[in-house]
Amino acid sequence: MTKKILLISQNFYPEIGSAGNRMKNIYLMLKKEGYEIDVLTTDPTYPNRNFYDDPSFWDDQQLNETTDVTRVKIQNRKYSRSFMNRLVYYLEMAIKMIGIVLGRREKYEYVYTTSPPIFVAVVGLIAKFRFKAKLILEIRDLWPDSLKGVGVFNYPLIIGFFRKIEKMLYRRADEIVVNSQGFIEHIKNEQEGTEDKITYVPNGARFHEISKPTYNSKTFKAIYAGNLGLAQDNEILLLLAEKLKNRNVELTIMGYGYHSQHLKEEIKARKLNNVTFVHPATRAECFELISEHQVGIVTLVDKDVFKTVLPGKIIDYMTCGVPIIGSVDGLAKNVIKENEAGFVSDTKHADDLVSYIDRLLEDPLLQKRLSKNAQQYVRRNFMWEENIHSLIGIMEKQEKRITNKLRKVEL
Repeated sequence: MTKKILLISQNFYPEIGSAGNRMKNIYLMLKKEGYEIDVLTTDPTYPNRNFYDDPSFWDDQQLNETTDVTRVKIQNRKYSRSFMNRLVYYLEMAIKMIGIVLGRREKYEYVYTTSPPIFVAVVGLIAKFRFKAKLILEIRDLWPDSLKGVGVFNYPLIIGFFRKIEKMLYRRADEIVVNSQGFIEHIKNEQEGTEDKITYVPNGARFHEISKPTYNSKTFKAIYAGNLGLAQDNEILLLLAEKLKNRNVELTIMGYGYHSQHLKEEIKARKLNNVTFVHPATRAECFELISEHQVGIVTLVDKDVFKTVLPGKIIDYMTCGVPIIGSVDGLAKNVIKENEAGFVSDTKHADDLVSYIDRLLEDPLLQKRLSKNAQQYVRRNFMWEENIHSLIGIMEKQEKRITNKLRKVEL
């Protein structure tokens, strides 16, 4: 019998970014394996709802024509430092999603829900009881720790309340999926009894997305592709741009998010004509652009919570065979260094990043070796065609448990 899944996520196709791409791949790969999936999500808004007036973002005809996706429209704006603005956004989203869940008459064997935000995970918990289904809880970020890390808010009473919800979700979930191995220890420490229900399913690429770099060897270009938000060290990126100007190194920024406008203004004020801002694009267009560069830049602010994450742009750079220069720590640093896919600054100073770029400028063979290492690592660890079977294994495990219980009752 075909199993039916309700996937509940804030982010979904055609949104750019790791979360939207992840949910799209889970949907497509499980459908390919014969599962029936309904999606409950929002209208695309990340990082700006106006992006999606451009039809080029709606580039998947299969998803454009499907009737499996239900979208809720949110009136309030969310991307702000204001905690209250975000709270209102999340509450509106959760209330509308809960209304849809309670009004449905379909039967689901599994509810797959994601956090952050934690409000969507709560909707998933309600759906678990509404449909008497197994709950698969996906953790893509340690919320609310990440909110503290970026300085959005730090009110002890509110943090304490969200921690109680976090623990309840871990306890009530039948299975927990994480996209970073760095989250596993945190979850086990927060809630006892979770050891046997945590499964690592990383973000990744599809086989068709791996291709040879296409850069012009006569020019040397670096790229920063992704969010310029509260979690990123945008100041070091600005300092790096200044220093690269003296080396005739071009820097492309395909950025969006909270600090993007400030960065554009600073680039203009400092007359950094070696920097080019590019409008965010579809995933295919983004990969095509990344492949034209010799270096990919990644930064994170120096907070403990971000030592547990592996930014999606690292996997994207590796997929395109672009060596990485990073100002990161923890898991991200280890992945880059241990697999010789690039260099990471220990001091988190722009001078370090420049010195690594100088090494690549002077040594094309080193650049090619790092490129090869990066793509080999992606093929071994980050292919959706392989990793989707970990997720299927979770559901098969639950089905075996149900079968064994029924047999015991019959006996």
